[in-house]
Amino acid sequence: MPPQKVLVTGGAGFIGSHVVDLLIEAGHDVAVVDDFSTGRRRNLNPAARLYEADIRSPDLRAVFEAERPDAVDHHAAQVDLRLSVRDPLLDADINIMGSLNLLELSREFGVKRFVYSSTGGAVYGEPEYLPCDEDHPIRPLSQYGASKYVVEHYLRMYRDLYGLDYLILRYPNVYGPRQDPHGEAGVVAIFTGKMLQGRRPVINGDGEQTRDFVYVKDCARANLLALQTEATGIYNLASGEGTTINQLAALLKEITGSSLDPIHGPAKPGETRRIYLDARRAGEVLGWEPAVSLRAGLAETAAYFKEVELGDPSR
Repeated sequence: MPPQKVLVTGGAGFIGSHVVDLLIEAGHDVAVVDDFSTGRRRNLNPAARLYEADIRSPDLRAVFEAERPDAVDHHAAQVDLRLSVRDPLLDADINIMGSLNLLELSREFGVKRFVYSSTGGAVYGEPEYLPCDEDHPIRPLSQYGASKYVVEHYLRMYRDLYGLDYLILRYPNVYGPRQDPHGEAGVVAIFTGKMLQGRRPVINGDGEQTRDFVYVKDCARANLLALQTEATGIYNLASGEGTTINQLAALLKEITGSSLDPIHGPAKPGETRRIYLDARRAGEVLGWEPAVSLRAGLAETAAYFKEVELGDPSR
């Protein structure tokens, strides 16, 4: 497939910046929209054109007028599950209304393909069976999961009504370099940061909750594949196995050389107890499977945090 002009929202963020890097490496012409509410300027690839804007803003029209993108890769979002519980109006405003603003502009300016980062970790709720495939019932336990899922319906409607082609990637727990160690989202980043600083991380609840961890560069590769196929629909990304938070903490303790055991705090509302996903459809249709093992990915993440993040208070 020839190079495309791609607009990446959230392209200075944790996952989005890795997507931008890979798209540029593959020869695509990339523009980035980011308001830097959570993204970092140092994450931004210098070969990408930057538009500093909120996806909810009317100013986004000028971006589409200037760029006329072939494709939109949409990563800008409110991604903190606990914040969504505390402030569901903000969560819906960003994740639903911001996405609708993008969809309307994509329709108006003739965008051919819309790649959407959804969540596999938060839409399914407490699983009826494991691993969860894409046909599993949708019963989100948080406002974040609900807001991300609503946009999936809008995408289907925009294809049926206006011919906007789309592909949805339902992410697992994504980890790796550039994840923010100072916020509430991203257990790997938070634990790694604390362990490298000689502090004890806090495990919410008993630590036996199970998650599906996939390295960020593997998820970025799925976005590249999404632009190289004519397939549409919904695809889980997954390791295919569950890892408990206690197991994760033990691995990170070994990798970072920490001598301190984590402490346990109260469980958090809105969090799924056990979740891991089935990514066979992504393998069969997109040719995607994870290439980086959990141990190898955690080692790379710890090395990055030690070199770049440790002692750096900047956001």
